[in-house]
Amino acid sequence: MDLVAVKRALVSVSDKTGIVDFCKALSQWGVELISTGGTAKALRDAGLAVKDISEHTGFPEMLDGRVKTLHPKVHGGLLARRDLPEHMATAAEHGIEPIDIVIVNLYPFEATVARPDVSRENAIENIDIGGPSMVRSAAKNQDAVAVVTDPADYERLRGELDRHDGKLSLATRRGLARKAFRMTAWYDHAIAEYLAHLEDGLDDLAPRALLALKSGVKLRYGENPHQEASFYATGRHPGGLGGLEQLSGKELSYNNLLDLDSAMRAAGEISDEPYAIVIKHTNPCGAAVGSSIAEAFARAYDCDPLSAFGGIVGLNRGFDLATAEQFLAGEKFIEAVVAPVFDDDAVEALVEKSKKKWRKSIRLVRATPAHTSRASIEYRSVNGGMLAQHVDDRRIQPGECKVVTSTVPDDRQMKELLFAWGLCKHYKSNAICITNHKALIGYGAGQTSRVDATEHALLRAGDKASGSVLASDAFFPFPDSIEKAAKAGIKAVIQPGGSVRDDAVVEACNAHGIAMVFTGMRHFRH
Repeated sequence: MDLVAVKRALVSVSDKTGIVDFCKALSQWGVELISTGGTAKALRDAGLAVKDISEHTGFPEMLDGRVKTLHPKVHGGLLARRDLPEHMATAAEHGIEPIDIVIVNLYPFEATVARPDVSRENAIENIDIGGPSMVRSAAKNQDAVAVVTDPADYERLRGELDRHDGKLSLATRRGLARKAFRMTAWYDHAIAEYLAHLEDGLDDLAPRALLALKSGVKLRYGENPHQEASFYATGRHPGGLGGLEQLSGKELSYNNLLDLDSAMRAAGEISDEPYAIVIKHTNPCGAAVGSSIAEAFARAYDCDPLSAFGGIVGLNRGFDLATAEQFLAGEKFIEAVVAPVFDDDAVEALVEKSKKKWRKSIRLVRATPAHTSRASIEYRSVNGGMLAQHVDDRRIQPGECKVVTSTVPDDRQMKELLFAWGLCKHYKSNAICITNHKALIGYGAGQTSRVDATEHALLRAGDKASGSVLASDAFFPFPDSIEKAAKAGIKAVIQPGGSVRDDAVVEACNAHGIAMVFTGMRHFRH
């Protein structure tokens, strides 16, 4: 049953884009049109002959339209197998006529619940029942019935009908069925996610998790040119990189998106003063606050100009003209910038008026972090499965810190320690970062031992380490790193604590007059 003639169509769409023209094309092939409510009116207004669903079923629409297509004459006409004589005989006995094509798109549930003022009652009323039922019935009987759920397919199907004298091929019907089941799966996921978000305190790491991805965009390639890659958005409300708007530059790559995500997360660590982050291979190589976002960027870039070359910048304030001028000063080659706002004159100065070729390629991305009323979940694939955990977004408060040394950090040092602590968690473990005056001066990331991470951080800091503070993402198993920090002039250390050798580590700090604070919280990032 390859080519099947389309003789009878059931049409019920909320999105009426292109439906009149497509139904005119069906009518030219003598297709009988059966329709409901507003769709039937739109087709009649266009001069098409339409049979009401109530006339077809012999049963009126009822319960405010909740029941209109849930009827044996509809689902029997869709589900009856044309290749089984007993099916066709039963259908004929009960006056059930075959339906060859269903054209349905569903109540706009996602658009409804995206409105900030939507009520629960209104959301529930926009859960389509009859539409998905018809879609599933038609898609199940795909060897005989075509199901059309996307107006973008109308023109292609119209062309096939013209080529095959009003018939559709088996390959087309099966392709449409696959698309239809993906659509209903997404629709059900959107409903389940909305209902879950209505309640606080639900177990959002449930035994069975739903993860739906939408708006897939094919990327140039993955981490390397031989790997294919795509980007998908998640969640009901566009947020984070799922709601990004690219204002300029070349297309975003897989690695760009990973770095932009790291930049956005790290820049969001501070909200009460301008803060800039420079990311290289998902690790901060520059970070600083400033009296303005332009000053913050300048200080962040100066943390490690060599590594910052070709980096990704994250800002917690809008990108303004003064910041653009900082970009233009010297040879600050930056791949991409993510910020909540971009001023028009800043974009014009950096991209349009610049004579440097690379500046016309810089990717300017407007995006704000995704927010949710419940703990956010992040997912990571492993071979044969998926890991899920709450996002590491808890911030330590001064009152939660425990000073464990005889030397007590003063007010300025405590603020510096908290700054370093908030930055340290954005490095790959094992991680050490050294800061002073709320600017990064040294870091060691992704090392296999904490001593190596400390040595890397101190090497980068050089003479600037003297008088600075040091943060460690996990406890010190031995006092060896403290000995190295003391020789470099580190004055205060913040770490989780919890090692069986904490006493030895504290003793080493006391011997060198270093203040040490325990947070009781670890920040591993693998």
